[in-house]
Amino acid sequence: MTNVKLAIKGGDPVRKRPYPEWPIWNDAERDALNRVLESGKWGSLNGKEVNHFENAFAKYQGAEFGIAVTSGSTALEVSLRAVGIEAFDEVLIPAYTFVATATAVLVNAAIPVFVDIDLETYNISTSSLEQAITPNTRAIMPVHFAGRPANMDEVEQFARDHGLHIIEDAAQGWGAQWRGQGVGTFGDFGCFSFQSSKNISSGEGGIILTNDEELARMAASYMNCGRVEGGIWYAHYHLGNNYRMTEFQAAVLSSQLSRYDEQLQQRQRNMELLDRALQHLNGVQPLTPDARITRHAGHIYIFRYQAEAFDMLSKEDFVSALQAEGIPCSGGYSLPLYKQPVFQNQSYGPFTKLLKDKAAYQDIFLPNTEKACKEEAVWLPQRLLLGTENDMQDVVRAIEKIYENRHELI
Repeated sequence: MTNVKLAIKGGDPVRKRPYPEWPIWNDAERDALNRVLESGKWGSLNGKEVNHFENAFAKYQGAEFGIAVTSGSTALEVSLRAVGIEAFDEVLIPAYTFVATATAVLVNAAIPVFVDIDLETYNISTSSLEQAITPNTRAIMPVHFAGRPANMDEVEQFARDHGLHIIEDAAQGWGAQWRGQGVGTFGDFGCFSFQSSKNISSGEGGIILTNDEELARMAASYMNCGRVEGGIWYAHYHLGNNYRMTEFQAAVLSSQLSRYDEQLQQRQRNMELLDRALQHLNGVQPLTPDARITRHAGHIYIFRYQAEAFDMLSKEDFVSALQAEGIPCSGGYSLPLYKQPVFQNQSYGPFTKLLKDKAAYQDIFLPNTEKACKEEAVWLPQRLLLGTENDMQDVVRAIEKIYENRHELI
């Protein structure tokens, strides 16, 4: 492939065929939507679809209770409230994750405390937790990022040692397992998302899992306007809100769940194929495997780009060249969470005056998170992982082509 002109410079791309599109659906979703439509029971207060999905997903993941909500973001918000997080309490979270992990803390008038990630896993660095804990720390929120389980052995031990609640951000962790146990079932709560890009999708939506009956009641109350089971309908006992999932969403999700295992296995096979192939290429490195991860959800495939092998070609230029070769990819988050404008400008809405002095992030610098954002992380989306073995080889061929012709880009 040496001296073949790169696509970004006008040459032919490695790949011209598209990868699988997302979402994937068939008559099962169509029939489910019609079933709800024709029932006339579109809301969960009157229908059966939400309850059915709550039970099915909880069982699939290995939890006792499921509480369906409007999004993964509200799942986190409700869970924090249900364990008793109050104003000025501190919650430890990784700085390399979606913004909702942090804003869910802020909307409870609590303080997100950012900790670094481990570059071998892109999950929370448990070795950095001791440096971040204070007398005000009340919870830790590990993120099972990209569908890879966090090190729950160390997270649970740290939480036990310090008396902390665990809220698992499993927004990308459907079906993922640590030592054979489903993520989202280790802590007080586990929170999942069904937003448009997710591996199980209804456009929007989320679910909270727990094995604690009392916590399940509290979460259900906060989700349903502060009502309690068996209470007077227009009596509201807690400061809740309407975070109820619709019957339409739940019906679609049940259909998506019915075919999920097959898709999960396909993603895992292709991730393993990419791991084996990329470890032999110059300038890219797959994340480090861990035998304790018995299932990886495969929402994002991450590899680490090494600019020095590409004559210091920037990650941004490498990603652009890979995209031009027909490979859907991105550089992931360009900013650590603490550098997002909402935190730098302290634009906290009604909590701005309350939190201004306590939630300030102008001076924070976490080296691994910065490196991931600026230099290393390259993401391949989950739909790519639903392709064939030859589709995965096109990724390998495109990276090889860029490496061998990197002089065109310098």
